[in-house]
Amino acid sequence: MNFIKRIIKNARGRSPWLFHMNTGSCNGCDIELIASLTPRFDVEQVGIKHEASPRHCDIVCVTGPVTNNAVNAVRAVYGQVCHPKAVVAIGSCPATCNAFVNSPMVAGPLSNHMPVDVYVPGCPPRPSAIIEGIAKAAAILAERDVEQSIALSKANEAQRKESAR
Repeated sequence: MNFIKRIIKNARGRSPWLFHMNTGSCNGCDIELIASLTPRFDVEQVGIKHEASPRHCDIVCVTGPVTNNAVNAVRAVYGQVCHPKAVVAIGSCPATCNAFVNSPMVAGPLSNHMPVDVYVPGCPPRPSAIIEGIAKAAAILAERDVEQSIALSKANEAQRKESAR
């Protein structure tokens, strides 16, 4: 591996930028995610930064079950994030839909709409658990190569289209 690629790989794992997306949650996980970004936990000291645009982020943090209204937004946001990218599902709702599992307004768990790299369990999870999940996603992100990430994304998209038929 040449010198430039090593620098990029090192920087990608040490300073992830997060985009937070609420897909229909009760806001419990949102509050805990924002609490993990406050000076009490001081994650900016290790390079983790909250970003307002999905085009500038490395990691997408998703809270809540994916509602019917949020399906198109979830796919659009995932498409806007540059490669390589990682997805963190925060709380029980993105993983299993939790209390909303049989609701006609819920389109299913997050893994039906985008590939999920890290699950942070809990309802709501503690800020320390969220920070640990983001650290795991940063480690995954550091190991991914751009070409590998694009190939993985295309394979997942083809699999979702095939299962939708």
